[in-house]
Amino acid sequence: ILEVHGERMVEGTFDPGFKISLHQKDLNLALTGAQELGVALPNTANAQELFGECAEMGGEGWDHSALIQAIEKRSDHSIR
Repeated sequence: ILEVHGERMVEGTFDPGFKISLHQKDLNLALTGAQELGVALPNTANAQELFGECAEMGGEGWDHSALIQAIEKRSDHSIR
């Protein structure tokens, strides 16, 4: 999977395999459940923040490999 998604990241092609909007829905369910149980899921919360940043860039329909876009924006550095 890293071969495929790594190539997408480098090439900047983010055609959906599993859309960011669907990841956001699933992660919201996980984070809500964790909150109700008093469980911390810091990595899940961080992933959700990155997905949110992609969505703000108009990327709700992008593939999750587009997370590199949010990381590049945070880092003020492009890998392409």
